[in-house]
Amino acid sequence: MIEFVNVSKTFDSKTGIVHAVRDVNLKVEEHEIFGVIGYSGAGKSTLVRCINLLERPTEGHVIINGTDITSISASDLRIRRRKIGMIFQQFNLMGSRTVFGNVAFALKGQGISKADIHKRVYELLDLVGIEDKAKAYPSQLSGGQKQRVAIARALANNPDILLCDEATSALDPQTTQTILKLLKELNQRLGITIVIITHEMAVIKDICDRVAVMEDGYVVESGKVISIFANPQELITKEFINTTSNLSQMEQLIENKSALVELGLHQKLLKLDFFGSHTSDAVISKISTEYNTQASIIFANVEVIQDTILGSIVVVFSGTLEDQSKAINYLKEIGVNTEVIKHGPVV
Repeated sequence: MIEFVNVSKTFDSKTGIVHAVRDVNLKVEEHEIFGVIGYSGAGKSTLVRCINLLERPTEGHVIINGTDITSISASDLRIRRRKIGMIFQQFNLMGSRTVFGNVAFALKGQGISKADIHKRVYELLDLVGIEDKAKAYPSQLSGGQKQRVAIARALANNPDILLCDEATSALDPQTTQTILKLLKELNQRLGITIVIITHEMAVIKDICDRVAVMEDGYVVESGKVISIFANPQELITKEFINTTSNLSQMEQLIENKSALVELGLHQKLLKLDFFGSHTSDAVISKISTEYNTQASIIFANVEVIQDTILGSIVVVFSGTLEDQSKAINYLKEIGVNTEVIKHGPVV
């Protein structure tokens, strides 16, 4: 539905040319929830704003439903933008207008009767769960309610695409969950394609079907969320994933030289990642009995992503070097991602 073809975007600054987006090739499928994650300055917001040409690519093409929108006329672009809704971190509501007025404003100048506007606005407010706030002003609303108003306004023209630019970053964790749940319900109920920009991997894990990881303007990794979590390829992706689990505590223990991770002769500290069916297998027991090794579990983390269990455990691994090697090879052969975090002394 949305395709980036060799898209780059540069800006002129006092210090020279800024390469915000660099040669991105990416597809967002119809009806999916697609996440774009990266640190501040990675280029994620610029990339997504290229979808509605709020930022026009310096190079490349943006194709929506088979049409290259970078080559259409200004009048055609205005029409197509009505089918691309957008919500923001700071809500961007008009303080002088009521909730009703904020949503109705999106329908202004389209030749729609007052009666139809009234009906449509109340349909939208009911859809996002704030029909009772129609006469309230933004200053009287909580953050979550303001974002619901913004979502209702973005849906006013029955868009095919909804762009969410850090839409939950200004919200507390509990409210974030309610807004993410609402977005998922809208995706399923309306069939709308949602593109979410975020710097929080927890948001990606909770709601997205696929994700693109950006760094320094490049898309460095992309794929299904469960695949990215199960087998991240890039360091930055691993850093983001660590923010959603307790495994970062293990790194601190190693850095602080905790007695918990001290290793004896020939021992190794292993991290084992289990995916899907392997989470129910007696893998640890098998490598202990069949390969004459011992695996003492000192840390574990379990995630449920897209109805699939993803587990990680950290073990102190003991046995002869030969037996350890055979056991590790077996783990890799059956699809258990195995990483040696630390080696003990060998002599």
